[in-house]
Amino acid sequence: MRLARLLGRAGAASTRSDGSLVRGVLLVILACLAALLVAGCSGVGGSAQEEEAEASADRPNMIFVLVDDLDLASVQKMPEISSLLRDEGVSFEKTFISHPICCPSRSTILTGLYDHNHNVISNRPPEGGFQKFLSEGHEEDAIGVRLQEGGYKTAFFGKYLNGYTAEDPTHVPPGWDEWYGKLYEQKLYDYSLNENGEEISYGSETEDFFTDVLSGKATDFVRQAAPEDQPFFAYVAPTAPHGPATPAERHKGAFAGEEAPRPPSFNEEDVSDKPGWIRNSDPLSEEEISMIDNRYQKRLESMLAVDEMVASLVEELEAAGELDNTYIFFTSDNGFEQGEHRIKGGKDRPYEESAHVPFFVRGPGVAPGSEVEELAVNTDFAPTFAELAGVSFPADGRSLAPLLRGEESPWRSAVLLERLPVEESGEEESGEGKGESKGKGKEKGKGKAKVEAVGSSAFEAIRTGTYKYVEYENGETELYDLEADPYELDNVYETADPSLIEDLKTKLDALESCSGDGCREAEDTL
Repeated sequence: MRLARLLGRAGAASTRSDGSLVRGVLLVILACLAALLVAGCSGVGGSAQEEEAEASADRPNMIFVLVDDLDLASVQKMPEISSLLRDEGVSFEKTFISHPICCPSRSTILTGLYDHNHNVISNRPPEGGFQKFLSEGHEEDAIGVRLQEGGYKTAFFGKYLNGYTAEDPTHVPPGWDEWYGKLYEQKLYDYSLNENGEEISYGSETEDFFTDVLSGKATDFVRQAAPEDQPFFAYVAPTAPHGPATPAERHKGAFAGEEAPRPPSFNEEDVSDKPGWIRNSDPLSEEEISMIDNRYQKRLESMLAVDEMVASLVEELEAAGELDNTYIFFTSDNGFEQGEHRIKGGKDRPYEESAHVPFFVRGPGVAPGSEVEELAVNTDFAPTFAELAGVSFPADGRSLAPLLRGEESPWRSAVLLERLPVEESGEEESGEGKGESKGKGKEKGKGKAKVEAVGSSAFEAIRTGTYKYVEYENGETELYDLEADPYELDNVYETADPSLIEDLKTKLDALESCSGDGCREAEDTL
């Protein structure tokens, strides 16, 4: 096909010239040689690869930015993310993480499966972490593999899965043409990256700051990939604002004096209707509130480099003329609690602060400044990428593409929130992270803080547009009317209409063991 076009152009060139036979023959020979080289010497008649490449040129690029532990309030403070993504795209107002903690959430994002189907139910082995994801065989059928097989150039930058990878720091998962995976820890100085199979160490100089290094590599990839006919998919995963929430030197003090949000649920006054682990907790002290405020300031400051990274990616796309043909997705692997319900910090719970995350998308066909109120969940991300790329991808979730286009279509009425039982210590990462050197001074932090997770024991919950119903492993229950009580202050389980509880319980029973089409059917039936 391409060879025929070249031959036609060469022949036309010879007749338009002085008619020299030699020149015409030379042009034809050169055209043939060029075509054979492009086709990999596959012959004159074209190939399926050529046709796929030409079809690929019509498909959109995609950039997926996944931050770590970002709460809804903090993203409002980021000027570039707000103006370039939210204002120029769509904001999904009800987006949830089914299991709001790092590794299970990231496993769901890569596979489109709920926890009870991918079985990565913790951050640590034996029931979670990178090792569990690997042993379950998920690397071979993750979204990167399918996009690459479908003709996309794929690249990964940043945090992959917890525990990646102590055994083999040169391991590159299948499905990625370029790979820059962060190894071992959350540190933003004195860390290592696996760069396409080679472990590269970075130091404590200003230019080694992890978010900036990541930004440079991601924008370089866009600069090189954007002019090509082949569409690209970039998965960009900075670790901010996860603890230790180290800001770049230029951003230190930018939010000095900023208070953490004080919603009605902050340091909740009456917790008599809450589960025992909250009911038995003391109100936050002034010292604890000060600690929460200080951490909030650092989290915001650490996000400013991510904010600049988003601006750099948009600028690079615009310079390459590819901005209008690129979807940019922005979200977090989970939310973060900061004093709500007397919880000092953390996630991994069914409350809105843990499970409700920001989700912005700009791209072709997306109306600037629009909002979507339909329920979205992280099982939907991979199916969305797949549909936009024109490839199939079996999953528990569904494609959000119709909502991106502003189409009115039947939609789910509920999503599943779940934390399955694990045989681990009763501790949860608070998001503080390990202490690390900060610039040239190598100032050390106080180490990883832990939060008792007695109350975030296993749970199954259903979140509809108006209600949240939670069943804990120990038999405790919660029910919130989210229209009347968006801050989850009043557990109405004891006073609610029994028929409502029965309906929610029936739906939850169907969701907690669903798979594939069964999940979509269970989400749709209320």
